[in-house]
Amino acid sequence: MPYNIPNDYPRYERLIQYINSLNPAFTVFVGDTKSGSTPCSDDYNLIVQDYFNKFNGPLMYTPGDNEWTDCHRISAGSYDPIERLQALRKTFFKTEFSLGKNPAAIVRQADVDSEFSKFVENSLWMKNGFLFVNLHITGSNNNNERDDRSRQEYRERNEATLSWINYAFWLATAKNYEAIIFSYQADMFYSKNQGVDPESGYSDTLKLLSLKAESFKKPVLLIHGDSHRLIIDQPLKTPDQKNTLENVMRLEVMGANEVQAVEVQVFPGLEQPFSFTPLMIRQNMLAPSFK
Repeated sequence: MPYNIPNDYPRYERLIQYINSLNPAFTVFVGDTKSGSTPCSDDYNLIVQDYFNKFNGPLMYTPGDNEWTDCHRISAGSYDPIERLQALRKTFFKTEFSLGKNPAAIVRQADVDSEFSKFVENSLWMKNGFLFVNLHITGSNNNNERDDRSRQEYRERNEATLSWINYAFWLATAKNYEAIIFSYQADMFYSKNQGVDPESGYSDTLKLLSLKAESFKKPVLLIHGDSHRLIIDQPLKTPDQKNTLENVMRLEVMGANEVQAVEVQVFPGLEQPFSFTPLMIRQNMLAPSFK
């Protein structure tokens, strides 16, 4: 969001205002700051940054495909997707803090592993014994398509993603955290083949998440967007693909025409510690007050 520009701006502003009234510990934006047919300009990135900084609390952002992988489209401005990715990194991920009016300190992958120093968008932070992790996994097959240059970009970023997942499970185990919450943009469960297709940009990630979550045993929550439907389920299978991993839940958030959000509450000590409340803001619920 917002997809329908500029008509969605007032709705987006009402949503931000309502989220601010709830005073959450932080807000996570799981990619797609615009539609895939909106120009991927520097000016628009600054508009997005300005909106992110209207959140009173910390705003944690992980990129979507519409911000860079799809920017080669004529309707999106015929940009070079990899150049647009670099622009995102320079605009949104240039400090050790989140976005928002009152940013929080976060740990970036570049801070703990020099081998993956360019992947500043991968981050993590802790709150009340829970580990929160942002992963840069996008739709459009995670950029594993089109040409050799894009597929090479995918391979490098995928290696960083797998390393960051491994690190997150190691840290959560070493620190005895209660659960891990992963946030990213792509719907890796869009089709059953995405976990086994050798051309899939998600198969490595799903296999590793399955393996690590099974041995971790504690709760794991996967939060993503991409398919624009509100779904709460348990789609991740055991490594042998025979059974559902009962300790893993998935929240897919709404998007596109639904300028809405989901409030997630956590309850330490419970076997399933997450609760979900959709925030469906009526058109006339709040008047925008931004200048």
